[in-house]
Amino acid sequence: MVMCDYFAASGDAVAVRVLDQPGGPDPATFDVVPLKGIDPVVAMAQLEAILTGCTYDEASERPRAGQLFSSPDAASAFIVSVSDTLQEALASATHVSLAEAAGPWSETDELRQGGITSGTGLDVLVLLAALAGRARPAGLRLYCWWAL
Repeated sequence: MVMCDYFAASGDAVAVRVLDQPGGPDPATFDVVPLKGIDPVVAMAQLEAILTGCTYDEASERPRAGQLFSSPDAASAFIVSVSDTLQEALASATHVSLAEAAGPWSETDELRQGGITSGTGLDVLVLLAALAGRARPAGLRLYCWWAL
């Protein structure tokens, strides 16, 4: 399964340096949420659409939405950004709004194929919302180390 470690970093250059470390972002250096199979492009745009009420196309076209910051020719891992809009939506979300989003998000093809239920989807959303909430006051942005 694809590894997707979501983490907070002070900027794009710092985030890309994670590729110099074997195994992804070091939890001793970065605030990290390790996830499997929650891809930073399609699944995150779907989540943003659900949380913000926009369309998938609008979410996927926003600045930093699934933006690749590492070489597309990399053999094993990439650094991809999470949009600022999604980061803010997660940081501002209540447990109730996360629970309401978990159902539709878990019903998307990508998550359903990965065996994600609304319960496990809510667990993921709570972890991501907590990461976004910790990043916001520190002025950090969210990224994903995506290892194939």
